[in-house]
Amino acid sequence: MSPDSPLSRTALYPNHIAAIGRMVPFAGWDMPVQYEGVLAEAKAVRTAVGIFDVSHMGRLYIDGAGSGGFLEKLLTFSVKNLKPGRARYGFLLTKEGGVIDDTVVYQQSAEDGSNERYLLICNAANREAVTAWIEQHLKGFPAVSMTDFTVESVMMAVQGPASAALVDTLCVGKENPSSLRPFGSMSQAVKLEADASLVEVFIGRTGYTGEDGFEFVADADHGPALWDAIVEAGATACGLGARDVLRLEAGLRLHGSDMDNTKSPLEAGLDRFVNMDKESFIGQDALNAQISNGISQKLVGFRLTEPGIPRHEYSLFKDGKQIGEVTSGTYSPSLDTGIGMGYVFSEHSALGNHIQIDLRGRPVEAEIVEMPFYHRPK
Repeated sequence: MSPDSPLSRTALYPNHIAAIGRMVPFAGWDMPVQYEGVLAEAKAVRTAVGIFDVSHMGRLYIDGAGSGGFLEKLLTFSVKNLKPGRARYGFLLTKEGGVIDDTVVYQQSAEDGSNERYLLICNAANREAVTAWIEQHLKGFPAVSMTDFTVESVMMAVQGPASAALVDTLCVGKENPSSLRPFGSMSQAVKLEADASLVEVFIGRTGYTGEDGFEFVADADHGPALWDAIVEAGATACGLGARDVLRLEAGLRLHGSDMDNTKSPLEAGLDRFVNMDKESFIGQDALNAQISNGISQKLVGFRLTEPGIPRHEYSLFKDGKQIGEVTSGTYSPSLDTGIGMGYVFSEHSALGNHIQIDLRGRPVEAEIVEMPFYHRPK
């Protein structure tokens, strides 16, 4: 998208304006960065429940006979043993092992295996690259098709320790969403407050905050009323600012910052989401070479031991020599200190290693620590 292209708006744009959300450009979309304030919204998610508009993220149906086998060739995880109603997180890779995008894929086929269908969720900034990559590899799978229904739908995330109770009160069905395991999903009827009508909603027990939570997908026409019903039930409207703070506290990577098509999942410390024992997938040979030859840089998490806030592209040092740079950084309200991630030379990546961050000419001490930085109470 060129700088002069108009920003896209989600179907929830009127809700954000009515709530006096501060709108900013993000990945070609006009999105709310905050309402009441980043820290207040982050606290609401950590202590109660918040709602995020994530409709800018891509939503693709991959369906038809053989769609599971097709996705098996593209993804770093197996979909052949993924049962209907379950989802997995993993990657689409280049042949060189770089991350085209990180995705969540839901198995939506019928229980008897008929009507093969998968729902693939991708990042907003990578939607065009992902659809192009999939289309490029569809040759040889004549029965498989891809449908991009991003614009025709909405997606919202309801996150926080009180999310399960809130979502249950809205749903009308024999099973409550609270019965789902993490990465489980179901379709449910949700009662709208405006006119007491019922709307069919796809619900996954997934999220990007480190808290318990759910993600809803529904037709765009019902989006504004669905958002209002969730807010009326007690959810705090939250923007991209709080979402970024929360995901960083949870040690969750952001594509375009903490990984991209020049970095592999192994370098990003995400090898647990790569099944090297499955059938051949694109990028597998490159990852095997990295395992054999070793990795020169690794992504680490660090916590500042003195006041300061690390930011993207700030330099990382050890004994006066630059060893890497910050990919993500922020002030953590949950930990009351600066935290961040960054790539460093592998020999400096050990836990407990003390490094320095150049904060605009001021060296600040930090310690490499285990991620996630924040663990939600059990």
